[in-house]
Amino acid sequence: MAVFVAGHRGMVGGAILRRLNAEGVPTITRSRAELDLTDQAAVQRFFAETKPEAVIVAAAKVGGIHANNTYPAEFLYENLMIEVNLIHGAHLAGVQRLLFLGSSCIYPRGVAQPMAEDALLTGTLEPTNEPYAIAKIAGIKLCESYNRQYGRDYRSVMPTNLYGPGDNFHPENSHVLPALLRRFDEAARTVAPSVTIWGTGTPRREFLHVDDMAEASLFVMRLERKIYEANTEPMLSHINVGTGEDITIADLAALIAELTGYNGEITFDPSRPDGTPRKLMDVSRLAAMGWRAKIGLRDGIAQTYDWFRKHDDALREA
Repeated sequence: MAVFVAGHRGMVGGAILRRLNAEGVPTITRSRAELDLTDQAAVQRFFAETKPEAVIVAAAKVGGIHANNTYPAEFLYENLMIEVNLIHGAHLAGVQRLLFLGSSCIYPRGVAQPMAEDALLTGTLEPTNEPYAIAKIAGIKLCESYNRQYGRDYRSVMPTNLYGPGDNFHPENSHVLPALLRRFDEAARTVAPSVTIWGTGTPRREFLHVDDMAEASLFVMRLERKIYEANTEPMLSHINVGTGEDITIADLAALIAELTGYNGEITFDPSRPDGTPRKLMDVSRLAAMGWRAKIGLRDGIAQTYDWFRKHDDALREA
């Protein structure tokens, strides 16, 4: 029986699909033109026709601080609709196994670091990505509710900041790491005298390579139910996925400048928002289950930069 990978054209969904295909696992995919995940009736017809054995919800509307601030309504509406239609539709079709991919932004802005799973809903969210966070929290709770009421095996993984091949390198709507890669690459090519980074450079962020995320996702999905439930709680059935290590934005910028060959000045604009001061995941639960990240940040960024350069022309037209 096949696994439906929703969002297979995105960075994370694509990495999961590559891994499943490499293992010879039958998969089902649909492009946005073939299936509108915000259309409930269309999603339910799709499940009735294809009858997947399992579902991986990697589809989402994503973006960085600028995109979240500019399009809050779309981030809340589209993500809610995608999650509700896929999770509810899977249940109606009798799909017993489902994996929902969330985000580290579900945790409160001022939560103790590193962020443990039980910090969920203990404080105020970061304002710059609150709509996206609320949608992801709803997805977690929807999975928990179907498990509790109907005995489903719907699991949730909360990745830290992801990067890698297939990332969004748009100059305005991308996350910090791919945005910096593109800006420093351009600066190196044009021999720009300086590059200005939003904020103070002091916030700390954790980054996980998308191939590690794909491996972790399938690891969690395939765990025996008794092992998974022994490391979660009935009302807290989500698992953090990360490296357990973070870096300041200033140090990240310096590393990317080095890897792209940029030798100019790096400055910071404190009038721009920093976002959450620190976002480091507590990954002890996943480690106890037997999984840890393998790809180091320097090697991962170098690999991603190689991919970016090979796809440079197409990405610049995007």
